[in-house]
Amino acid sequence: MPALDELTRSLEAKQDLSPADVSVAAKALTDAEANDSSKVAFLRALSNKGETAAEVAAFAREFQALAVDPGVQRWASQAIDIVGTGGDHAGGFNISTLVVFTLASAGVTVMKHGNRGITSKTGSADLFSALGVNLQAPADKVCRALDELGFVFFFAPAYHPAFKHIAPARKALAAEGRRSIFNILGPLVNPGRPSSIILGVFSPAWVPLMADAMETLGVGAGLSVHGILGEQRGIDELTTATPNLVRGAGRLRQVGGTWTPEEHGFVRAPFDELKGGDVGQNVAIVEAILAGRGPRGLVDTVVFNAGTALWMCGRASTIQLGAEQARECLLGGAVKAKIAATREFYAS
Repeated sequence: MPALDELTRSLEAKQDLSPADVSVAAKALTDAEANDSSKVAFLRALSNKGETAAEVAAFAREFQALAVDPGVQRWASQAIDIVGTGGDHAGGFNISTLVVFTLASAGVTVMKHGNRGITSKTGSADLFSALGVNLQAPADKVCRALDELGFVFFFAPAYHPAFKHIAPARKALAAEGRRSIFNILGPLVNPGRPSSIILGVFSPAWVPLMADAMETLGVGAGLSVHGILGEQRGIDELTTATPNLVRGAGRLRQVGGTWTPEEHGFVRAPFDELKGGDVGQNVAIVEAILAGRGPRGLVDTVVFNAGTALWMCGRASTIQLGAEQARECLLGGAVKAKIAATREFYAS
């Protein structure tokens, strides 16, 4: 019996996978010759059992090892990623994309990892591309971007070629209305390996699990977050429209609980102010924000996330002070200048 089928039987018996089992599974899942139906059965069984933090971390290690190395190690210890799992179907704007420009304009190195929209109209890659980023930039250009712009976007398909051999199985599961571990691995397999991560998750149950996975992976400072919209509804973001479940990892491992907008100096906003649309609509929202005409709730949410990141990176002693810095960058012209510099950089 093939090894993947044996592991599927173990999962069906509710047995957790060891790191050695995960290594075997990862090799089988990325084998172009392996049977897609066996891959589907394995991923379905793993989801049915329920992934553990140890299993998620082990899969992340395996797929980071298979990723294309962008050669950015010298920046990694100072870098942060702001990323979400997706899958919340909340229809929110690409908050993290604008947070990246805000942080870069504040002097924080950002390594953003993402993809085109899958469960949303506009993914981070779609908006970054519309704002001038070359998703297929060669390695030397990526390193220059970190030096000259202070941020880089790693387009997931360009750095994880092994994932293409899992795509048919993922599509088959999606047709069943099922997720797999690959729906939540993306935030943990950033090829640049930044030391800090704000990681938004689609479900409150995954907040502690993803924090534990980050802890196992040795993240310097991690924050797993989820915005609660209501019964069985939420968003993979830290927002000023919701109470926010948070759980820390690394230097922030003692952080946990529920953060409200009010305790960090924000007025609670209606969630409708955070909604986005297609790429054209989201570009128009960016332009409105930079012109001082953006929805208050969305502006505050970008500032809340950027302020949190500045606090995590040691650039501010509190989130509220970080938010003040972030607001000045966002509304004072620095972010607008950063986007213009980005367009010029990738056009040359």
